[in-house]
Amino acid sequence: MSKKDNLIEIEAKIDEACRKAGRNRNEVHLVAVTKTIDVEGIKELYDLGIRDFGENRVDVFLEKYEALKDYSDIRWHFIGSLQTRKVKEILTKVDYIHSLDRESLAKEIEKRAEQPVRCFLQLNISGEESKHGFTKESATEFLKRADFKQIEIVGLMTMAPITEDETYLHHIFHDLKEAQEELAALRLNRVTANELSMGMTNDYMIAVEEGATFIRVGRALVND
Repeated sequence: MSKKDNLIEIEAKIDEACRKAGRNRNEVHLVAVTKTIDVEGIKELYDLGIRDFGENRVDVFLEKYEALKDYSDIRWHFIGSLQTRKVKEILTKVDYIHSLDRESLAKEIEKRAEQPVRCFLQLNISGEESKHGFTKESATEFLKRADFKQIEIVGLMTMAPITEDETYLHHIFHDLKEAQEELAALRLNRVTANELSMGMTNDYMIAVEEGATFIRVGRALVND
């Protein structure tokens, strides 16, 4: 299938999930993950109407950013694990950081930022040792004592396990939604926490049903 056909299918599935959950389709933003998509592929997706693109490696992101800097309405999302020493290289170039997963990274972003930085706090809802992020409890503790000047916590992010157990996936995403609502209700300084970044190629429909506002899809866009 072409990228156009893939996008039509993805959009139809998002529409279906929104109808099932009684949600407004405009609440859900599709972030095209460019891990396996080159510059020409990004241009093709841009021409199909996509404006949100997500990259997970700093060096690759910088190359693509430079190659596409004339596409001024692209919204760049950094979605991978971010080393503190790399923070200064991307801060002025990304619109969102989805992977604020530890206090030391927050301190570095605050230190380097000269303008507001929209971040998702990454939670390890499943508790897997292989995944990064705060627990629900440590996230709340951290945000209560944080004194952000530049960081804005716009929402929460998680990565679900690779599993065919849809009930378990609903549980994981539902837990993140609950955590997001609890944090938003605290009305902490620079913590709006209205957004949810969750759901990828294998599970984005379930994520949308449970409240995702940003889904990160790569393989489903480029699979033949």
